[in-house]
Amino acid sequence: MSEQVIRSAAKPFPVRAALPSLVGAGVYVLLLTLGQRLLNDPDSYSHIAVGRWITAHGAMPASDPFSFSMHGAPWITFEWLSEVIYAAVYALSGWAGVVALAAAAIALAVGLLTRFLLRELSPTPALLMAIAAVTLLAPHMLARPHVLTLPIMVAWAAALVGCMDRRTPPPYWALPLLVLWANLHGSVVLALGLIGPAVLEALLDEKRSEWPRVLLRWLPFTALAVAACSLTPYGSAPLLMPLKTLGLGLALGWISEWRPQDFGHVDTFELLLLAGIFALSRGVTLPVVRALVVLGLIHFALAQVRNADLLAMLAPLYLAAPLARQFGARTEDDAAGSARGANLTALVTALGVMILATGLALARDVRPALINTPEAAVANAGLAKAGPVLNDYSFGGYLIFAGIPTFIDGRGELYGGQFIARYNRDVSLADLRDFLELLDQYQFGATLLAPNTPAVALLDRLPDWQRVYSDDVAVVHKRRDAPKK
Repeated sequence: MSEQVIRSAAKPFPVRAALPSLVGAGVYVLLLTLGQRLLNDPDSYSHIAVGRWITAHGAMPASDPFSFSMHGAPWITFEWLSEVIYAAVYALSGWAGVVALAAAAIALAVGLLTRFLLRELSPTPALLMAIAAVTLLAPHMLARPHVLTLPIMVAWAAALVGCMDRRTPPPYWALPLLVLWANLHGSVVLALGLIGPAVLEALLDEKRSEWPRVLLRWLPFTALAVAACSLTPYGSAPLLMPLKTLGLGLALGWISEWRPQDFGHVDTFELLLLAGIFALSRGVTLPVVRALVVLGLIHFALAQVRNADLLAMLAPLYLAAPLARQFGARTEDDAAGSARGANLTALVTALGVMILATGLALARDVRPALINTPEAAVANAGLAKAGPVLNDYSFGGYLIFAGIPTFIDGRGELYGGQFIARYNRDVSLADLRDFLELLDQYQFGATLLAPNTPAVALLDRLPDWQRVYSDDVAVVHKRRDAPKK
């Protein structure tokens, strides 16, 4: 048999067709293996509790039903659909099911990102970008509402970027994604912001005489996008939620995910940022609009740790086509490997692996992090009947889950910047006098604080307070003259 015949008989492995499914399945299995890691946030508790409340009452809350410090204050849950979904999954399969749901959403987002990158890039750079995205996303991979929106965000952004790359009309087919996004998470205002770069690049690609035509093409689409984002039980109110959160001001510094990036130690964010700067020094150039988008995403990621998600999942989409034009697009062999049969085979194989991994994961006993779970303290100290409880910020989610009114929890938009700042000053004893005033103002019957909280040592010395329980997670003090319930 001649060498030519052998070569013709040997078909190339369909990398392009298989890669998105394989990447998604790989991320899913990895996250299931690290399942406990996805439950490291106290708000996982409260989101399930809110979902149960909505299901039980058959209505959306318009005021706070979970705290005593803000009970009855105006409050809306802008993540209601995510919370109902999480609550339903928890009722069916416990925490293992919650982990599987979050892992599936993240895996789908990364798989879609890989697929969209392959529209322009060869498999190797597309895979490298996907790995970089997963690395940046890792600190915020948590079983919370935002991960359920990641696939929608990627699909929406890819639709807009596709219009920019090919100079096509607005993607009206993608508008239903905004309705789903708006009800899953309050970050949907970002979707509207992403329309701006598409319009700006369309304008710059045309002569000024054509600008009115371009604007008339995009204005109806933008109006419909705003309308789609307003199709929630609260109307357009969720669009303003990010502004309320950012309005917390200096209090954001007390919340780890809202803090700026810390360059006091080397981490993956810094390494990837330096790698990007190095790439630019090697002659990588970007069109002005793409450069502005990437710079904006970098700014957001530097300003708040949690915004590294946006840089991870959006920047590659805006970079793909310019990089392909500069360094060469996908090869013909890659394009030939994208047959439907190979794509279907890869998808079925990935689904099989994921189903097997899900079965194994559901059999495991996974629980939220102990550091956020003062279960023993609540049970042994009788906190359900202790009266108002001054709780640690990280215990708020568990208390809502356990049906105990909180003093403070993760709903920053409810409490406001001044309240959060006062709480942190007082329990850290930065303002000792105000801490004593706080104890009397709210007539706490008990406190539930982390062992390393400075206020714990003071409570040990106050004659009106007595330590009644302590472990590695929490310390409980009760007021000596607290009325018995």
